Order: sequence, then C-alpha cells, then structure tokens
Amino acid sequence: MSSKKDLAVSVRGLSKSYVIAHNMNRPTNLREAIVDRFRHPLGNGGQDHEMFWAIKNMDFDIRAGEVVGIIGRNGAGKSTLLKILSRITWPTTGEIDIRGRVSSLLEVGTGFHPELTGRENVFLNGSILGMTRREIKQKLDEIVDFAGVEKFLDTPVKRYSSGMYVRLAFAVAANLDPEILIVDEVLAVGDAQFQQKCLGKMQDVARHAGRTILFVSHNMNAVLQLCERAILLHQGEVLMDGPAAEVMKSYVAEPEMGSVVDLVNHTNRDPSYPATLQSIAFFDSEGHPGTAFEPGETVVIKVFTKSARRIPNPQFSCAINNWRGERIFAVATYLSQSQVDYLEGSCVLVGRFELPNLVPGKYTLDIGLNEAHDTFIDVIYKAIALNVSPNDYLGVTHPFFPEMGSLMVRSEWEAFNEQTLVSGSGDQKSGLTYE
Repeated sequence: MSSKKDLAVSVRGLSKSYVIAHNMNRPTNLREAIVDRFRHPLGNGGQDHEMFWAIKNMDFDIRAGEVVGIIGRNGAGKSTLLKILSRITWPTTGEIDIRGRVSSLLEVGTGFHPELTGRENVFLNGSILGMTRREIKQKLDEIVDFAGVEKFLDTPVKRYSSGMYVRLAFAVAANLDPEILIVDEVLAVGDAQFQQKCLGKMQDVARHAGRTILFVSHNMNAVLQLCERAILLHQGEVLMDGPAAEVMKSYVAEPEMGSVVDLVNHTNRDPSYPATLQSIAFFDSEGHPGTAFEPGETVVIKVFTKSARRIPNPQFSCAINNWRGERIFAVATYLSQSQVDYLEGSCVLVGRFELPNLVPGKYTLDIGLNEAHDTFIDVIYKAIALNVSPNDYLGVTHPFFPEMGSLMVRSEWEAFNEQTLVSGSGDQKSGLTYE
C-alpha cells in the first residue's frame, strides 16, 4: 500500500449531483408566461425536478508518476470526474487531495481566450499554472515546434481550425511542466499522425519526467499503448480498477450476447439518430440462432429496420473489432456484388459472410445505415458481440491468446544444421537453397 507521500491524487466518497427540471407545461407565448408567473411566483410552475447523480461515492488513489486510463461508455461520469479534478466544478460530497500542479486539456479551446493570439495564450496558460514569464519563454520554442503553428503564432486563436486549436492546446498542456496532466477525449480532433505524436509525448513525459497522467479516450488501443492501469466507470461508479488489459477485456465484453439484441433501447444508441435499426440477430447457415462460431463457418446477420419514409439505395455496414477496439474487418452492402434497392416500413436486411481465422474470444460489431454513401441515418457502436469458439484451426494443443494477435495463420518450420548450410545440400521439398 502506498503512503500518502507517494500519492498524486486521492479521492474519497466523491459524488456530484445535478438538479434536472422537466417542464411539463412550458409557456409558448408571452401571455402564457405572464399567467404562469402569477400562478407560480416562485418560478417552478409545471416543473418536475429530478436529482441526477453523475458521480456516486467514488474511492481511488493514483500514485505519483502513474499513467491511468479512465474508460466507460457515454454518460459514465468520465468528463464530470475530470472537471472536478481540474477544479472546474465542485463536488457535492466527498474529499479530493491533489499534490502537484495540474494542467488540463478537457475540450478544444479550454483555457484559451479567442481574441488573444497563440503566443499570448501560451503566456496566459503558463501564468495560470504559476510559471514565471522567463520559464514560459524557455518553453515557447518547444511548444511552437510541437504544435506546428509557427506561421500562425501571432494570429488570434479564434481564426484557428479545430485541428490547430487542439495541437496548440496539447503542446501547451504537455510542455509547461505540470506535475499532473489531465487529458480528455480531445485527441480525436487531430489527425492520426498528430495523435501518435501526442501519445509519444505523453509516454515521454510519464517515463522520463515522472509526471502523473489521467487519460480519457474511447480509443482502446491508445489507452493500452499509454496506460498500465485503467479505471472503468459505469453510471457514475467505479466498476473495475486494475491492469489496463484486464479492465479493457471486461469493458469490451459488455455488449449483449443474446440471439436477438434490441437496438431501439440499446445502451450505446445515440439519441440524435432516429431508431431506424430496430434489432439484430446472428444465425448459422442452417437458420439456427446463436452467437458462437468457428473460423470458416457462415455467419448470417439479420437486421430488422423500420422507417417512416422510403430510403433509396440504402447502404448497411458492419465492422468487427477485437478486444482492444481495433478494427479487424468490415462487411457491407457496397462491399459486395449484391444491392438493396430501398427500405420502407418494416424490413429485414439479411447478410452472410464467412468467418475468417480469428483468434478465439469475443469481438464487437459496429453497425450503421447510410443513404447512398451520405451521412449516417442510424449508427450504433458495439451493438452486439460475436464469440469465436475455441477450435483446432492450427492443429496444435498450445493455446492462442488474444495478446498474440487477432488472426491465426498456419505455418511450417524446418531446421538445418550448419554443415548442411555450408555444403549447399538440404531438403529439396523445402524450396530453400543456400550458397
């Protein structure tokens, strides 16, 4: 057990609540508003109040120099937790003990003044962290070089693109010597090359400078690459805390495994999309429902849809991801020689594909529906899980673990002694020749 001197962050009984007002009879014009005010002078007429707990009774410690991933589904409480740790909002109950200077990158532009230039914002953020002007000057060239915005350094940041904004914001947060660096899901704004650059910088900061990092991301591979420990949040509570790989497996295994999965009330459904995708189910080639298959088997997917309007040339796609969240392969109507003319009312989309030689374990499926390659009509990430059963694909008794990769590949090996190599003789059937 770590002593208090070794801890960078200590959280005990942390909770945060919000009051949500549901206005059942909201005035629609000035007259109704005046009448409502006279009837309810305290201003709560027609409103039903609900107490929502974004975080509930959290307890955890983070050691100095530790890199911790905070993961969980949307609404799990990740951003609320980081805002409390960054002192942007205050908890309802509980205690937090933070030892060290905190630099936070919670969303694009946090801590930046849009009317100030990039250079001025660097000095502003450094001053907020308690650094002297001389200390900031010594870091300025490093920050500008990392962000790649030298040409626009004296331009007001309100004219920056979102990519330029996040590059400069990350460069400032990572290079101004904070003892604790808090990074939310902002790296998704940058391009893939810059994301890798940021991950490399955080690894360097953690390993060589001994900084403490709290990292929130839906990119499971990035969390595994950077963090040795992860905390899984669910509905405002700590569901699991331990080695990143173990926590990640538990998180990825959450999607439903039933033969028919309800998509209308799915926990990962984005309410901004209409519930066109109603349910999904797996079947084998003989029509039997199931979720476990072996490599080479035919997997039949049935997707039940419902649309009030006619959707011409619908494009359905399905992507399969491993336990790290990495995409393994995808199948889609537009990646086949078949075509669906339209969807209208209640319909069933039926697709078939041969399962490749995947390593046994659980895989998740992202599904989406487009109209003629336009933006999504409906999309659900981690909609359902597919289980690849243990099998004899390699013909060996040694188990193949998910950490070894996602695909099983058959191979043959031979050995030749040194004299055979020198003499040039060998097994002709091997196809190998030596000089």
